[in-house]
This record gives sequence, structure tokens and C-alpha cells, in this order.
Amino acid sequence: MAVTELKITLMGLARKLADNDLISEFDADNAVKEALNKKIPLVTYLVNEELVLSKDIANIISKEFRIPLLDINSFELNQEVIKLIELKMLSEHHVLPLFIRGKNLFVAVSDSTDLLVLDGIKGIKFKTKMRVEPILVEEDKLAKKIEWAVEACDDTMKDLTGDLDDIELVDENEDDGEDEKNEADEAPVVKFINKMLFDAIKAGASDLHFEPYEKYYRVRFRVDGMLRTITEPPIGLARKLAARLKVMSRLDVSERRVPQDGRIKLKISATKAIDFRVSTCPILWGEKIVMRILDSSAANLNIDILGYEEEQKRLYLEALDNPYGMVLVTGPTGSGKTVSLYTGINILNKEGVNISTAEDPVEINLPGVNQVQIDEKTGMTFDKALKAFLRQDPDIILVGEIRDITTGSIAIKAASTGHMVMSTLHTNDAPQTLTRLIDMGLAPFAIATAVNLIMAQRLCRRLCSCKREDVIPEHSLILEGFTEEAIRDPDFKLYQPGGCDKCSGTGYKGRVGIYQVMPISDEMKRLIMEGSNAIGIADQAKREGIPDLRESGLKKVGRGLTSLAEVNRVVNKD
Repeated sequence: MAVTELKITLMGLARKLADNDLISEFDADNAVKEALNKKIPLVTYLVNEELVLSKDIANIISKEFRIPLLDINSFELNQEVIKLIELKMLSEHHVLPLFIRGKNLFVAVSDSTDLLVLDGIKGIKFKTKMRVEPILVEEDKLAKKIEWAVEACDDTMKDLTGDLDDIELVDENEDDGEDEKNEADEAPVVKFINKMLFDAIKAGASDLHFEPYEKYYRVRFRVDGMLRTITEPPIGLARKLAARLKVMSRLDVSERRVPQDGRIKLKISATKAIDFRVSTCPILWGEKIVMRILDSSAANLNIDILGYEEEQKRLYLEALDNPYGMVLVTGPTGSGKTVSLYTGINILNKEGVNISTAEDPVEINLPGVNQVQIDEKTGMTFDKALKAFLRQDPDIILVGEIRDITTGSIAIKAASTGHMVMSTLHTNDAPQTLTRLIDMGLAPFAIATAVNLIMAQRLCRRLCSCKREDVIPEHSLILEGFTEEAIRDPDFKLYQPGGCDKCSGTGYKGRVGIYQVMPISDEMKRLIMEGSNAIGIADQAKREGIPDLRESGLKKVGRGLTSLAEVNRVVNKD
């Protein structure tokens, strides 16, 4: 195409903009020259330089040249249609194929008068052997869609997915009879998500975070309680990643305004399947998706390796020996409460005992235990499950969490009428658990007579074998809470994290529990019935020689199981 011919065409639009007082004549002439020099459409130059608003340009072209203006965001892009032409042509000629009707291919353009664009349309017509119909859209919206299309249809994901040929990862939620399944599974996004799930399982992660931001997208794993960034796929794939995860979780793909919850069951081998609990949440730049890995086979229910001190283990086992009463475990999300409870359930799980559990969700599958999945959508709540259990001749009842007065009152009544009840709460330590129950509205007398034992717990990262000896002055150790007796113990030795390939350079590998195991003594019961607060109960626990969470953590530090920095991260000094 001759430059003169192209310049005349560009000047036609530029004059129309100047005539409508959207741009000065000087800026119009200069814009035409710059667009020619840069070999880009005039509309693109005007919008990029913020000389004229995209919607104003589109309205002028539509009005002056009598071309209908449509909103490109109302079209659902189809990768198969886009791939009919080379991706390079999309950016070069600033066009985007939208859909096919019969033998007509409809293509989005932001300036149907630009000869560069018209050349692109001719090229598409030649490539596809179809009649090409231009659709006028706004420039800024078209530019975003072209960027998305190039990223989504490109092979960018190949660098992120790697070789997945040796991985068997089957989504049991999908229809096995789908004829096109194998073809769909080759899509880069599908392969990328499969790789992320497999890598998370392999790394021993507890959670996966898929997070969109304005300029980038990141995937993070929580390993040993700490989040770390694994990869940053192209931001243009944010919606496709969210859509794929929602399809796998059987969620509403079209709903992006409200949170949704779902589950994925993945078969990773002939004998093993892993569940993922999926939660979506709309944020400023898209949808954040968090997946909790529910791998019951990974949970070790051996009480001897969970990190209890000998005295703490004895107190827990004594509480389990009681025929009735309540055992409560407290701590933040991800502190291992479920494993502690199921360790106790596993000890009690014998032929002559009827055990029922109500959980949201069921994280550990245990043969011989009647497990109920709580689902508020269907009306199966904790209190309804508890009422049903009491008509099922129970010996032991496990309630996933006491969330309200209704559930709490039923659980306490069950514990006071000949049943062993085990449950969890979210409080900072054991003494606060008692006052939390009172704050719910439960009667102090009922709490005092029903509760036998409260355990507060945290999980600290365990030092890797690459750990290095640490030297800290004695006065500093005293300030941290160590006793002089502990410091002078011949076995007392402090370590700090090193860093090796085994622990990915973090210095930590695995986790160890720290606990406050507090049996409810007669004196504590009296304090509860007198309305004492958490401070009064904590003081009584100290008088009875019950170590708090920090004291338990410092014992682990003195034995070289974890570092002082890690305990300080997990537990307050005071």
C-alpha cells in the first residue's frame, strides 16, 4: 500500500475528530505522522497517547461512517475461532476474530476505515476462505482482548507445565464418557493446573493459593505453615485458570460476584485419591481461589510422634479413658487440631464402641467410625447431626467445631449424660476456651461439670538436619523465658536453621506440635462457677504446674527440635 494513500485515509478520520473538537488540527496532523512512523493504527496511537478517549473515537466512526458500534465485552471469546489465524496478525493488524455464522467470520476492529486494518481483514479472508464481516468496537477494550487472546492461545504455558506425560491425574468429578476429554486435557491451562496440584501434593503443601493482581498473577503453596510463591503465570490467563478450577469443583463458572465453595476429588494413582476443598472469593482484580488439600493418608495418628511431652501424653490418655465428659482442642486454623482429635479417636476405635463424627469437611477417613459431612445447604448442620447421634446409641461423639450456643448446649448435655464428646474451638490458649464457652451463653455450672480436658496447640516448623548450633547469651535466654535450671542442663543446646536441597534452603523440614494440656481440676471448676476470667484460670493452671504454650515451645528449642525464632513467630512472649 502506498504511503500517500494510507496518509489520506488516516487524515480522513483525524479531520473528523478535529471537526468535532475532540482534537486540535495540529495534534491531528502530528498523530497521523507518528502513526505512520510507528506503523500502528491511528486509533491505537490516539488512545495510547491519551489524545482522545476510545469511546469518543468509536462514536465518531460509527456516526460518520454509519457503522454499528458494539461492546466487545459482551462477546465470549472462542480460542478455536481465534486460532483460525496467526496470533501475530492480531497485534499487527489490530483485529480479533469473534465468531462464525455460516460462512461469515465476524472480526472486531476499532477503525473500519483504516487501510492497515482492512489489509488485515483481507489477509484473514485469504487464510480462512471465509467472508469477513468487521464489527466496530472501542479501541481500549479491543486492545485488552487482543492481549488476552495472544496470552491465552499462545504456548506460554508450556514453560510452566513442563513434561506431564508421566503424571496420572484424573478428575473424578468430570464425565468419564466425554468424547473430547483427551483433546481438552491437552489445553495448556488444564495441564498447568494439573501440574500445580501434583506439585503441591509432592511438596507436602496444605494449601494452594491462586491470586490475581493488577499487573501479575501468582500461585503460592503453604508448606510447613509458610506460604511461598511457586510461579507467576501470565495475568491474561487469570479468568481461564479460575474457570477451570470452578469447573473441576462443580461451581457456577458464570458467577464471579459472590464467594463459592466446592470440592475436587483427584485420583492420582490406581489406589490413591486426594480431596481438595475449594473456596473462591471475589477480589479487586478477579477471583482468588484457595484449595485445602485433604489427604487422609498423609495424617499420622501415632500419638508418640505428634510432639507431646510425656506428662502431656499421660493427661490426654487419662482423659480418653473417662467414659463420659468433654475433651476440647483449641488453636488457629491449620494448627493440627483435627489430627490431635483423630489420634484420640483412633485409640478409642474398637469393635465394642460406637463412634460418630460431624465435620465440615471430613478430612480424615477412618474405617469403623461413622462420619457425617456437614452441609448447611441441605440443612445438615452440627446441631442436627448431634441430635441424630443421640438417637443412634452413641458412645463417643466428635463435633468438628462448637460454633454457637445451640451446638455447644447439645454437646455439653451429651457429655453430662454418659457420652464422651470431643470437639474444637478457636481460642488462643486453654484458659480462654472456658471463658469463650461462657461468652457463648452456656451456663458456667454446665461447663464445669462437663469439660474434663482442654488442649491448646500450635505447629512449629521442625529444624532440618542441616541445622547449625546457635550461641545466645544467658541473660538474653532468661528474657526469652528460659529458666536457669533449663539452661544449665547438659543436654541443653540451641540450633538455628541452615539450608540445603532437602529443605529447599529454608532450614526447616516438617513440623512439630507444641501443646498446653490442661485438665479441669476441682479448683478450676470452682473458679468457673464463681465467674472467674481467663487470667484467673491461667494463674490457677500455673499454680498446678501446667506449662503454657510458650514454655512447651521453649522445651522444644532446648532439645534442638526447632529454633527460638520459630517459637517467637508462633507464640507470644508474654
